[in-house]
Amino acid sequence: MANIKSAKKRVLIAVKRTERNKMVKSSLRTAVRKFTETAGTEAGVTSLSAAFKALDIAATKGVIHKNTAARKKARLAKKLVAAANA
Repeated sequence: MANIKSAKKRVLIAVKRTERNKMVKSSLRTAVRKFTETAGTEAGVTSLSAAFKALDIAATKGVIHKNTAARKKARLAKKLVAAANA
């Protein structure tokens, strides 16, 4: 355990940020999972936009890197097109 006051504060801040990152990452995974479940249906387009929004929020907050978000968005869009053509 930290002895110095500033170190104790950093521990508290780290815990708070970890909780926030967990929340954002969890909602991101949920949005992506919902899209993969509905990719072939008409609801796929709306769930794709929700997944895009979740990816953008996670990238903005620094939970994931912006290039990771871009890569995931490209792959999800590719899945939608493949499901539409199938």
